[in-house]
Order: sequence, then C-alpha cells, then structure tokens
Amino acid sequence: MLRAGVVAISLLAVPAVAAAQGGTDIWVMPLSGQGTTLEVGRPRNLTDRAGYDNQPQFTADGRALLYTRIETSGRSDVWRVAVAGGEPTRVTNTAVEQEYSPTPMPDGSGFSAIVVEADSTQRLWAYDWNGVPQRVIVPALEPVGYHVWIGSDVLGAFVLSQPTPQVPNALVLMHPQTNRVDTLDRGIERAFARVPGREAFTYVQRTDSTTIVREVDVRTQAKRRVLTGPRGLEYHVWLADGTLLISGNGQIWRWADARLTPLVDLRSFGIEGVSRMALSPDGTMLAFVAADPKP
Repeated sequence: MLRAGVVAISLLAVPAVAAAQGGTDIWVMPLSGQGTTLEVGRPRNLTDRAGYDNQPQFTADGRALLYTRIETSGRSDVWRVAVAGGEPTRVTNTAVEQEYSPTPMPDGSGFSAIVVEADSTQRLWAYDWNGVPQRVIVPALEPVGYHVWIGSDVLGAFVLSQPTPQVPNALVLMHPQTNRVDTLDRGIERAFARVPGREAFTYVQRTDSTTIVREVDVRTQAKRRVLTGPRGLEYHVWLADGTLLISGNGQIWRWADARLTPLVDLRSFGIEGVSRMALSPDGTMLAFVAADPKP
C-alpha cells in the first residue's frame, strides 16, 4: 500500500504517451551571459533521425546526454550521445522492461529511470552506468511518470492520473531511505526543475489561459507561486543566477528581474515543437527537444 496520503492510481502507459508525441530530436545550444544579458548560439541536432529521441539529461561532467530512444519495434531504452557529436550508444538493453526519463543520481552511482515492467507496473528504478538495473527506489509508489532529485535522500515525482473515477495527476515527495511518500498537490503537468542553491524544485500547473510555475521547499513542504505566464509554457530549467528558461509556443522564454520575455524563437532556425529542456552542470549548454525536421 502507498503511505502518507498517496492513493493508488492506475497505470497510464508511457509508450502510449511517447507515441502520441511523434518523432523528436535532441538539440544543444550554447549559452553565454546571464539574466537579461543572456545570449544563445546556433543550435545543433545531436540525434538527427526519424523517430523518438527525447527526455535528455546531462551527465555530471557535462560531456554527454542520457536520453530515451524508441526503436521502430516500439522498444524503449536509454541511450547516450556526446555533446560534441558522434554516433549515440545504447546504455540499456533489457529483455522485457522499457526505460524512460534517465536521470543521473546525486550520489554518482548511476542513473534513475522510469521503468515499465513486464506486468506493466510503472516504477522508478536505479541503474548502474553500464545500464544494469539495481533496485526499485520506492517499491510501493506507482505509476510514476517523471521525477527530479533534490539530494540523495529526497525527490519529487509525478504520479499518473486515474480516469475512472477521476483522480488528477499527483505531485509527491519520495524518501528512498524510509520509503515514505507525501502528496503535496494535484492537477500538475509533467515538468520539474531543481532550484539551484536551495533544497527546492519547481513544477507547473495550468488554467484555461495561463501557465503557473510553483516552487516546493522540500524541507517544509511549503509551496509558493513563482510566475504566471501564457498557456503553452511548461518545460523549464533554472540557471545558477536565478534566471528561469521555459519553453513553449515555438520559443524559449526568459524569466529574469521578475519579467518574462522571449529569449529565442527557434522557428527562425526551422525548429518546431520545442519542449523538454536540460541545462549542463556548468550552465553553458542548453539541451532541448523539438519535432523531427519536416522533409
């Protein structure tokens, strides 16, 4: 049974979500400056192929990205690609399980991933760097859809909704050392981002016309509204100086000095459908996901 107020929520399989999103590629783009003087360089496509390449996260040294790749057979595995370019390499090759959202773990021992298991249970697992599964991180909690680490002993997680009766997506805190989980909010979107310098992360909710970014302090579980922007924004990252970058509506936006302004319109590069983002550890490179280029 789930603990501390988390209700059981039935599975919404990740493969169906991924398939619905269509073909995607992972791009990288250099960043320089900060705040209102932040500038971007020309983007490069690292996974230029037809199909689903998505959910990138930088390795700790910033030299490579882990990501989810779906083959034409429908199989999903974790792959790795160098930021400098070159052929991607497969990391996981499990016989039955399918992996999504690979994320380096804070202790450096490997990465965590959302795993659709043989019986369609969807939980968060730990893997070593060779792609060998090690353990389920919080066994009782499922179905987990997305996650963010806030140190080695706590993480935020998106728990998928139940259609009948309707139970909205849940935001929970997971405590791997004790297996405790706490429900903090409902009706959330898929995007999480660690807030630099604090034990906190941000998540997104929407109204009919707006996007709301909220912050959670994991020590007190207090929540506060960070910003309200136009509907269509969602995936975001925090720079070390407190600047927030958020994608949506064909652009990457910048929130600095309490103002939300466009940073770059990626459509000017022929790039459509920008979504997920990841920031390199040194803050000089932004990875983002966009739709496969049109033929």
